[in-house]
Amino acid sequence: MIIDVKNVCWQRDETTILDGINWQVREGEHWCLVGLNGSGKTSLLNIISGYTWPTKGEVSVLDNLYGTVDLREVRKSIGWVSTSLMERLYEHETAFRIVLSGREATIGLYTAPAQEDVQYAEKLLETFGCAYLKNRPYSALSQGERQKVLIARALMARPRLLILDEPCTGLDLLSREQLLSMIEQIASQPDGPALVYVTHHIEEILPCFSHTLLLKAGKVYRAGETSHVLTQEELSRFFGVSIDIRRAQGRAWISLGEETAVR
Repeated sequence: MIIDVKNVCWQRDETTILDGINWQVREGEHWCLVGLNGSGKTSLLNIISGYTWPTKGEVSVLDNLYGTVDLREVRKSIGWVSTSLMERLYEHETAFRIVLSGREATIGLYTAPAQEDVQYAEKLLETFGCAYLKNRPYSALSQGERQKVLIARALMARPRLLILDEPCTGLDLLSREQLLSMIEQIASQPDGPALVYVTHHIEEILPCFSHTLLLKAGKVYRAGETSHVLTQEELSRFFGVSIDIRRAQGRAWISLGEETAVR
């Protein structure tokens, strides 16, 4: 079991952010986590990564029951790419040093890397078409290039679980599709990590994502195989408006139904 969340609740002050979350991610599955702003997606990620403790419930990640293990050790097997992380990285660091820092999951590089780590970092940059960025400072990278470097950094420690928190935010169409192609490449690796991809854009859900969880107002609205979850009827109920779906290249592209659009 990659993720096993049982009856998890989380309250902040008097507000319930997550309410009775049950979710299991098994070996060989790649999941999309979909929800509108304020649905509790980031809070759930923080709990899975061990940075927030639930008010109630049980969490196990990679067969480690939280509360009985050293979370610092568990996190070494979890890669996490998020906008919040991007904001914390040193702007003057080169892309190569940022990728290398993923080996110890530190912000910055504080120890001399082993030769095998140097070679693996170079391989990651080359694999994702970023070798030309090696010596460029982070501040000189485009948004799309930054995201690719962050994903390479997250893979540096060879994680068993890779969480991608809205990685396409702020990207133009071409950069988004390039990044999605990179993610599909990761998902196709037989020894690659389990993926959890977070978004509120349905069209970003690639065919490699076998399962989808719909999160609404802090509760699991629906979870299961993507083909059963991303239906016109299900999404119309989820968003509370009439939705039309067009399918192309194994992806679902949605738009408002005619009646809703007229309003």
